[in-house]
Amino acid sequence: MRGTRATRWSRSRRNAERSAIGPTAEGSVHETGGGVYRVLLDDGRAIDASIRGRLKQGSGRVVIGDRVTVAEAPDAWTVESVGERTTELVRLGRGGRFPKVLAANLDRVFVVVAALDPPANTDLIDRLLVLVESSGMHPILVLNKLDIEGAAEAARGLKELYQAIGYQTLGVSARTEEGFEELGEVLCRGTSALIGPSGVGKSSLLNTFDPALRLRTGELSAKGGTGRHTTVSSRLIRLSCGGLVADTPGFSDVALWAVRPDRVAKCFPEFDEQAEPCRFRMCTHVHEPDCGVRAALDEGRIPRTRYDSYVKLRAEAVEASAP
Repeated sequence: MRGTRATRWSRSRRNAERSAIGPTAEGSVHETGGGVYRVLLDDGRAIDASIRGRLKQGSGRVVIGDRVTVAEAPDAWTVESVGERTTELVRLGRGGRFPKVLAANLDRVFVVVAALDPPANTDLIDRLLVLVESSGMHPILVLNKLDIEGAAEAARGLKELYQAIGYQTLGVSARTEEGFEELGEVLCRGTSALIGPSGVGKSSLLNTFDPALRLRTGELSAKGGTGRHTTVSSRLIRLSCGGLVADTPGFSDVALWAVRPDRVAKCFPEFDEQAEPCRFRMCTHVHEPDCGVRAALDEGRIPRTRYDSYVKLRAEAVEASAP
């Protein structure tokens, strides 16, 4: 059969689209906003592209860090395809119904909090660390604002807590540049992201590290001591030392996306060895007898704050997975 008129029209339209596509090139998405994607091509050119209709109908979403193939039409560039991602930084989107991919193909993620002003919260730190772990990466914890009176003492306890777990933890100050040498050793290699609540000084850190950036910064709001969002779009920033940094909007409410309840424990590295003596292979570490993790908790080998974070996040994962 020759097909219906609608089928023939659709086939004719696809053929016309193919014939209108010009030369193709590959590159990486460096900025997104308003349906326009700034792509740095492998040959050094920077172009602005839009997404073809068939990509819009897919389940994916183009984000900074994506490797894409673009085609040059007579009057515009279009994104034709998106390459397979090596890593994805994912959180639950607004409204709690869909995933929000923040960036793709990252080499590392820095979790940035302030030792004081606003004071760091272990519950939020654990959520951010687990978010990165669930995305398949091992985060680096950055404690900023050490120049504030009392901050060094507050940071000391946090540094001891998370270093004992195995996280690289850096104490820094955007004002005095304390800790910048150690920070630069990792920041200048590959592609990184800085995530954390607004007001902790992510943009200030980058401005001090590389003054040519001149990123917008904001003060804490007078009401509640929380930060105002100063980063409103997502982009990859090239540092003068050669590294790339994903600049994404700050956030304080962190929810995980599609992490099965039985996978939450895998996002707590200190649980691995302690779980070996568990009687049950699928132990939840919440109520079963002869649980190695709870035994380690009772003996002080697992911090109470970390276990409490695990129980809370696992309960959220159970609720999210319920039909």
